[in-house]
Amino acid sequence: MKKVLVLNGINLNMFGKRDPKQYGTTTLAEIDTMLQKLGQELGAEVESFQTNCEGTMVERIHKAFHDKVDAVVINAGAWTHYSIGLRDALAILTVPIIEVHMSNVHARETFRHHSVFVDIAKGQICGFGAESYLLGLRAAVSAIPA
Repeated sequence: MKKVLVLNGINLNMFGKRDPKQYGTTTLAEIDTMLQKLGQELGAEVESFQTNCEGTMVERIHKAFHDKVDAVVINAGAWTHYSIGLRDALAILTVPIIEVHMSNVHARETFRHHSVFVDIAKGQICGFGAESYLLGLRAAVSAIPA
């Protein structure tokens, strides 16, 4: 079975409460449930992880390397725009990385238009709310070499 790790960064544990106009009212727990269901349909084992601590996220990415995950879906939140440390940790991985965002980061503040992960990600999906995660999981599973 294919193993996909879904990583959620800073403040994303507040989905459903934080700025519903941008992020909707779906909670991270509800997103995780949807990902588990879709993972079963796609024949993938999905593990979700969230932290507000950048070092903890780096350590989880290192563990993903040792665990030999097949793909990563990541919504790093604000870290997307400036964390070279996370970018360098992700670059260690030799698997497809799909970057996702609930909001359309390109239609928001200028600083959100740039991703430090863009050159190592297979692709980016944004602006579809919780559906961005499901699209990201589909993209990740389809990008795993046979």
